[in-house]
Amino acid sequence: MSSPEKYVKNSVREMPPSGIRKYFDLINEMEDVISLGIGEPDFITPWQIREAGIYALEKGRTHYSANAGIRELRDEISEYLKRKYDIAYDAADEIIVTVGASEGIDLALKAILEPGDEVVVPEPSFVAYKGCVNVSGGIPVSLELKEENLFKIDPAELEAAITEKTKAVIIPFPNNPTGSVMTGEELEEVVKVLKNKDVVIISDEIYSELTYGFEFRSLATFPEIKEKLIVVNGFSKSHAMTGWRIGFVCGNKEIIKHMFKIHQYTLMCAPTPAQYAGIEALRNCDAEVERMIKEYDRRRKFILNGIRDLGLKCFEPQGAFYIFPNITSTGLSSDEFCEGLLKSERVLMVPGTAFGDCGEGYVRATYASSLENIKEALVRTERFIKGLQEK
Repeated sequence: MSSPEKYVKNSVREMPPSGIRKYFDLINEMEDVISLGIGEPDFITPWQIREAGIYALEKGRTHYSANAGIRELRDEISEYLKRKYDIAYDAADEIIVTVGASEGIDLALKAILEPGDEVVVPEPSFVAYKGCVNVSGGIPVSLELKEENLFKIDPAELEAAITEKTKAVIIPFPNNPTGSVMTGEELEEVVKVLKNKDVVIISDEIYSELTYGFEFRSLATFPEIKEKLIVVNGFSKSHAMTGWRIGFVCGNKEIIKHMFKIHQYTLMCAPTPAQYAGIEALRNCDAEVERMIKEYDRRRKFILNGIRDLGLKCFEPQGAFYIFPNITSTGLSSDEFCEGLLKSERVLMVPGTAFGDCGEGYVRATYASSLENIKEALVRTERFIKGLQEK
């Protein structure tokens, strides 16, 4: 008798599981593990945001909202983007409130891809991009981000990766897992390539608030590409709201209206109490966000110096809350390093290969963890590396 698995479509059957998941399964069976693996703020959602969500529940705001999201929240998103990044999007027909930024990525790809369309995916990058492309019937094409280029897009390499089969290009900055950020001047060179290409651009700006030392610039500030641009953002990273599952997408209304149909039929709307919490987050929590950013920056400097003191080469991250050390000097593969570190010293980092094959030779650690945890993790990692040298 054949397996029921035969009913599952090929693209899903052939999709590898997340390269991160096996490590989370391992730590569930261990004690005294310091996790620098989860891309989640260790801060509790600021009180006034939680209070707004609680108040929404107390007032019985537990029904479906408008499919596109509560209009008051869409107005706040529009104001926030204008105030923060000088981006103009109409709340009425250019913004959809989504179930996290991840739904926004999925919506965009499902709306634009025909079977066999190619999507250029810079890597290392967020694990979900390739999976969403595959499920949507597309073909992901890897564009390697290199350490010698500070893990930024090389415009010439981008141009070479775009062919007549290319339907979309994903621009993932600030970047997970490297922490790399592209400046406005660097983005200008990328835009020169993209403006003349018949492709949709998906700009994942979920870490836009988390930069250190310079101002973030959105691709939506470039008028020459805005009509074919989809911006994805949300509340999870900036406002420590991962479990609330609330994000948003912005774009040209002629694209957004079709993304909206998919959202209508599948998710219907984002959680209503979370949307009211989102209104408070954007309206009154800039100071809380700034406090978290300052603490991330303190941890960023500490872990960078600590990793370099271990003798590992390490690029300095300028955004998000990740660091991406080069571990080739240990003689171990990324997977061997992470598995050995976890089993011998109870420290969880993630192999760079979880974010694309070109991540081999690197590991990702997050500094969205307490300074005390980071200090102890560095002590244990030093012990692990010294043990390798003594063998």
